[in-house]
Order: sequence, then C-alpha cells, then structure tokens
Amino acid sequence: MLLVVTNEMEMKGMTAYRSVTTPTLEVGYLEWNPRGRRTAVLLHGWPDSPEGWAVVAEHLATAGYRVLCPALRGFGPTRFRAAHAMRSGQLAALGRDLLEFVAAMALRRPVLIGHDWGARAVANACGLAAGVASHMVMLSVGYGTNGPQQSISLIQARNYWYHWYMATPRGGRTVEQDSQAFARMMWDTWSPDGWYQEKDFALAALAFENPDWASVVLHSYRHRWGLAAGDAAYEEDEAQLNPAPRLAVPTLVLHGAADACNHPDSSAGKEGFLPALTGASCWRVSGTSHTGKCPSRWPRPFLSSCRLEAQSQR
Repeated sequence: MLLVVTNEMEMKGMTAYRSVTTPTLEVGYLEWNPRGRRTAVLLHGWPDSPEGWAVVAEHLATAGYRVLCPALRGFGPTRFRAAHAMRSGQLAALGRDLLEFVAAMALRRPVLIGHDWGARAVANACGLAAGVASHMVMLSVGYGTNGPQQSISLIQARNYWYHWYMATPRGGRTVEQDSQAFARMMWDTWSPDGWYQEKDFALAALAFENPDWASVVLHSYRHRWGLAAGDAAYEEDEAQLNPAPRLAVPTLVLHGAADACNHPDSSAGKEGFLPALTGASCWRVSGTSHTGKCPSRWPRPFLSSCRLEAQSQR
C-alpha cells in the first residue's frame, strides 16, 4: 500500500512515496529537495514512520540538503522482494538494509541520522562499512546496547516491559491483532501528554498495515534478547557488530533527558566508541523525551555538525 501525501505536504517540498530496488527489498522512501547539493538520510524508529521526520526534513531541506526518509523493512510501502525471505527484524539486518539503500541510490557519503530503530540502523551501517557516511547523528538510543548480554539497570528493565511482553505468546497476539492500540501505548507513555495530535498518530499507524510489520517487530525484539534465531544471511554482519566496534565517523548523540523508553544514562560514557564532533559527542536535551525530534530542541552541536558536513562536501 502506497501512502498518498496531501497537497499541503507536497507544497512543503516533500514528494509522494517513491521506491528503489535493493538486493533484499523494494524500499519506499519520501524525499525533500531532490536537487539539494548535500544528502541526509533520516531513519525512523518504532513504532513510527518516515512522515514523523517532516519537521526535521523541512529544516534540513531549507538548509540545502536533499533529504531521504526510507521506510524500514516491515513498515509502510517497503516490501521484501522474495516471498520466502525470513521476516527478520534483527538489528544487523537494519544496518545492511541502509547500506543497500545508500548503494541503490548512488549516494556519496551522506549524513546518516536515525531515531530509535533508525539510530541502531545508522550505527550498524557505519560499523559495517567505515566511510559510508560523512557524519552520523543518533537520537534516543545509547550506542553499544544491541546485544542480549548488555547490562541494564532495574529502571531500564522496567522501561523495557514491552520487550518482555512481546516475548510471550500473549504479547505476540497483541502485536498481530491490536497493533494500533499497542503502538499508541508507547506514544502515550514515552513522552509527556499532548506531545502529538491525533492526525500524527493516524498517519504513522498507516505504516503498521504492512503485512510483514508484526513478524518483523516480534522477531526484532525476540532476537535482541537471544530468544529467536537470526537470519543466516546476516551471520557475518552479526559477528562484525558484536561486540560493538569503535566507529570512525564523526558522531553526535542526542538523548532526551526525560526519555521514558531508553534511559539517558544508556548514552553516558560512550566517548571511547564515538569520535567527538564538537568537543562532546553526547548531549542530554532537557525538556525532550523519547519522541522529541523537533530541531528547535536540538542543541548547538547539531547545527555545527551540519556546517562541518557542508564544508567537507565542498
């Protein structure tokens, strides 16, 4: 199912969904400012969709970027090419998907920006292919928290209740049979009341109608904790990403101080893995929670990273 954007959204510079073929997927993506001199690829999280980046994309497009927002596997119009392909949601696969998207679009060292699942995707892509990006921005996820052996606090274990729930048959049925109610609970509990309008959720929820959404989601969380086997096609990628490698790309991590999903402490002390961009690679953004993607809340280092990236492309 292809989503059709409104005339108002088209007037703001966003195209309707387009698609590109990669070795694994038919990837649906949104695009702003197709003639921009530099490129930024924005990866959404769970449970979200590419449309959730609209405000950020408009800011970047105004700054001269070509902005691409692909739908992750299992979301929106993105489809597996092979009917027999495992509907894996493992995090290494998300990184490989992004590399294949960059190659299919013939992009040269774009800026990679990811939120939640998307943050894991951009980090994994950079871990698998040094030099794929000029700069990387991770939102709302601590680097090096992909493996099942990671240590987590009791507060984080409580935050991850939905992980444990999805590991049960009852949770699996909820994801399969009541996806919108389940997703809405995340939207309502990860951020303060009133942060979104009903139309925002309704638009994102269209992406959950993908026939592979439930399978990909359940496998992703079960595999993350060692409760489901991965796709053999990604064994080499898994080995390269575990333990988490040190990344060579200049990186900025933005983590909401009020994040009720991934506690901001999960981003603390990771400087040894992530090269500092402007003196500090990780910023806690006060007044922002897990779903805060508004550029007006982003601190000065993000704007500095855009300027540095622009200079590197000249």
